[in-house]
Amino acid sequence: MARLYEVFAPARFLSGMISRNHAFGFIFLNICLVTFGLWCWAVPVRSHWRSAVGLIWFWTILELFNGCRHIMFAAERKGYFPGVATAPILLFFASWLALLQNREAGQPSMLRP
Repeated sequence: MARLYEVFAPARFLSGMISRNHAFGFIFLNICLVTFGLWCWAVPVRSHWRSAVGLIWFWTILELFNGCRHIMFAAERKGYFPGVATAPILLFFASWLALLQNREAGQPSMLRP
């Protein structure tokens, strides 16, 4: 089974910027990304910052794109591509987040000032 940093040039490049050990660099970058996502939820969203809605939409679009791209890469290869197994989970939660945001668009939201 191939790892994303072995088959996807941008992942290899970014991982290599962190460490010569691409596996470590890739894990480190993913931990940073998840940590930033948790911080976005814990601070701006829960504290009702004005930027919270934009951050929510940023994460929603990022995860929708990420999930779709993994599935598209697998389809292009006509086989497994790293991340395709978890892509449906990303798509489910990103879609759910988009639905929640759209539902609140027509009514006063705790996130909006």
